[in-house]
Amino acid sequence: MADVYDVVVIGGGPAGYVAAIRAAQLGLKTACVEKWINKQDKPALGGTCLNVGCIPSKALLESTELYETARHNFFDLGINVGDVSLDVPKMISRKDQIVKDLTGGVAMLFKHNGIDWLQGEGKLLADKQVQVTDQKGKTSVVQAGNVILATGSVPIELSATPLDGDIVVDSAGALDWESVPSSVCVIGAGVIGLELGSVWRRMGSEVVLLEAQDTFLPMVDGAVAKEAKRAFEKQGLSILLSTRVMGSEVKKGQVVVSYHDSEGDHERTFDKLIVAVGRRAYTDNVCASEADVQLDERGLIHVNEYCETNVPGVFAIGDVVRGPMLAHKGSEEGVMVAERIAGEHASVNYDVMPNVIYTHPEVAWVGKTEEQVKSEGIDYQVGSFPFAASGRAKAKGDTTGLVKIIRDKSNDRVLGAHLIGPSASELLGQSVLAMEFDATVEDIAHTIHAHPTLSEAMHEAALSADGRAIHIGNRKRK
Repeated sequence: MADVYDVVVIGGGPAGYVAAIRAAQLGLKTACVEKWINKQDKPALGGTCLNVGCIPSKALLESTELYETARHNFFDLGINVGDVSLDVPKMISRKDQIVKDLTGGVAMLFKHNGIDWLQGEGKLLADKQVQVTDQKGKTSVVQAGNVILATGSVPIELSATPLDGDIVVDSAGALDWESVPSSVCVIGAGVIGLELGSVWRRMGSEVVLLEAQDTFLPMVDGAVAKEAKRAFEKQGLSILLSTRVMGSEVKKGQVVVSYHDSEGDHERTFDKLIVAVGRRAYTDNVCASEADVQLDERGLIHVNEYCETNVPGVFAIGDVVRGPMLAHKGSEEGVMVAERIAGEHASVNYDVMPNVIYTHPEVAWVGKTEEQVKSEGIDYQVGSFPFAASGRAKAKGDTTGLVKIIRDKSNDRVLGAHLIGPSASELLGQSVLAMEFDATVEDIAHTIHAHPTLSEAMHEAALSADGRAIHIGNRKRK
């Protein structure tokens, strides 16, 4: 007889493992199926985010930012350190240890919450049965009262630029080079491309980003995107828009990249090539045909606002469903689904989903851009404040960027907040909270912010919306 669970989660990434933990907290007998094998050839939880995505990339971003600061900014701060050198293998080792600690931490949380980790590949069969295939090909079947599909996403591959795992790599492969290439080409100037390009540019590589779209960061508010492009190009990133990659060929330990732009066809040789053109939902062999789970035209699992599929008792969360592919979005969906299975009322407010690009300066936003507000015909007002006028930013020697807040003139509600600058990812939180609780821009303006802090920039931007910012020139609007 098959083992019987209240909840079986297929996928142990930030959507799946959070769903499993919350379900177990609510007293549901829970199992999680995860097939991930790490660099040490051992089973691991955490999915892409913890193993080869969010966490390791941020570890390298942090290390390389400190390296660049020591090389270029310490002198201006009155600090003389002499020659600064890189130890790339140690940097990679530190990154790997952080991953090991965190994935091991998830395993401990599973043990603490009594969750059965079924190591192998999960497949949904009919009648909410889940088949588990281990590394040796042995299969077993468990029965679930409810199934949560959380199999995540994988990098999109381009047939014109086949990966070889060394010279031509995807976003995961770009985290493991143990020496600094003299030149790197990145296909895609989106979130992943910019973050990985920043890592290797800081370490000394010449980095060129080839982007097919004619607009830089089209999902970002226009004013912030313009400021970001200027900042990244000043740092040395070469960003070529309206550029279509035609192919690549590895020759003598390098890669020749062919691309087309408004001036015609080109070829250029690089030491390394990173393919970072986005991700696709991983639904390959996840559901048997008799499970009858519907996919949409983009290959995503079709769900309603509560992440329910067309099959009662079967849910899908995270990167395999509509919406942005963000770890925190998947986690919140996991909590919502676990709570609804337990009979609680829960939902996710997709209108206040924070977004971050962890470059330097960081780019962060929530809500609508000015372009979206304008196209919807909303009567709005904008308040903004540059970090160049922030006392704390000046003290840090980090003044690039601004805070921009958009309000609805009819009711003063926050429609969107857009930041580029130091600690933008952390500063964004107060805007997300304000929007979640329907706070007004006036509420933010009346909230006392400690001085001197970077958060005062949000305070001043709120004041600016009403023409009464203190530390920039403006006039009171009547």
